[in-house]
Amino acid sequence: MKKIIVFDVNETLLDIEALNPFFLRVFGDEKVMRQWFSELIIYSQALTLSGSYKPFGELAVAVLQMVADIRGEGLSDENIDEFREQLAMLPAHPDAIPALDMLKAAGFRLVTLTNSSTRSGQKVLERSGLAHFFEKQFSVEEVKRFKPASENYTHVALALGVDADRLRLVAAHAWDVMGAIACGWKGALVTRPGNAALQVGEQPDIFGNDLITVAHRIISMDGSD
Repeated sequence: MKKIIVFDVNETLLDIEALNPFFLRVFGDEKVMRQWFSELIIYSQALTLSGSYKPFGELAVAVLQMVADIRGEGLSDENIDEFREQLAMLPAHPDAIPALDMLKAAGFRLVTLTNSSTRSGQKVLERSGLAHFFEKQFSVEEVKRFKPASENYTHVALALGVDADRLRLVAAHAWDVMGAIACGWKGALVTRPGNAALQVGEQPDIFGNDLITVAHRIISMDGSD
């Protein structure tokens, strides 16, 4: 029986590099975007480990303000409003639609699992033209613990009514894939620029530097009924 393919959203399907011009203009260096995103992931996990939860969009702005404070930069209300608007309009990576088309044509069921809130996650997928590929869009908001907390992967399996071994996560982040594998899922790591495998622990059985490569490998490995 074919696996159900679960996609991470931010950076896996959507291009966060679209934020680079904002960071270049506000901070004078587009590489600050990677500092912001890394800190965002660290503090999302810190909230979870300390037993707290705030919506991802709210945390994203708080981390932006923290990075500005660290770098001695001031942020105006207009900067923050612009940042929120750009987060809500992240475009799809060019390889997203072709890869999703391939998987749909091969008969796979597709869903998403995102750190973004339910509403904002749905809106950005609609605006990017990807929402129609997915039968269900899951958010960590449903369990109020950020990935890679195990409750997220368990919740998806229970909601879909399938065993963990029927699920495969596709993500651009090793920490997300590690969380899924620890819960009995299979993993596929998309090694986009700025991302790589972590050579400790159990490894995913599919790697690729873009979604089309990953989709071909999923069809080859998981395509039989």
